[in-house]
Amino acid sequence: MEQHHNPFASKAARLLLILGVFFVTNALLAELIGVKIFALEDSFGWKPFNWNLFGEKGSLNFTVGVILWPFVFIMTDIINEYFGLKGVRRLSYLAIIFIIYAFGIIYLAIELSPAGFWPASNVDKGVPDMQNAYAVIFGQGMWIIAGSIIAFLLGQLIDVFVFHKIKGMTGEGKIWLRATGSTAISQIIDSVVVLYIAFVIGPQHWSVNQWLAIATVNYVYKMTAAVALTPALYWVHNIIDKFLGKELSEKMRAEAMKN
Repeated sequence: MEQHHNPFASKAARLLLILGVFFVTNALLAELIGVKIFALEDSFGWKPFNWNLFGEKGSLNFTVGVILWPFVFIMTDIINEYFGLKGVRRLSYLAIIFIIYAFGIIYLAIELSPAGFWPASNVDKGVPDMQNAYAVIFGQGMWIIAGSIIAFLLGQLIDVFVFHKIKGMTGEGKIWLRATGSTAISQIIDSVVVLYIAFVIGPQHWSVNQWLAIATVNYVYKMTAAVALTPALYWVHNIIDKFLGKELSEKMRAEAMKN
């Protein structure tokens, strides 16, 4: 009788599947919902912060995508911990492929001719033209997409490199240091690159001062979120270690360092 091999029979394979799906899903969702800009102060009922940097003034407005990116950072560090640099790289490349694929399908969907009744179908809800609304919400500019993808890839590659350098110096302890340290360095690149490509060399042509000011505010937000989520990092580590068992967990971590 023919026996079928279960590719997810091992705990390591099941763990990679769960972490990988969560990682790619969050990266893709962050890209798709990122078209909306929200006011942080108004969302929490705070008084306007009114930052003043590089001669530029503003309030704490962010793309909605920043809500999910801290979870991507955590997944990056956890995948790095158990599957090494190669594991994170492969999942990062996979996420980029799916992001490009998703936007390709979205642009195809936008170009399809709408049914005659559809553009005016939600006039009573304050949407005069559903086709235009659909195109504006889903059809993000190519400069924004390109900037986000390049920044994501550079940030991920730098994150995993710094993570392993810190772990090589500190050993298995001080998870917070390698997680926060790698995020601190990688997100400088991410915050600067995405805005530079999307809004400086892109069609909006931001000034250098505006670019640096907004990049700084974004970086501070990301780092604050990363530090705040440090307890969650330890919590997820504990869950994984219990799932794998001490022996398998230590073996996977050792192999991850070799990779």
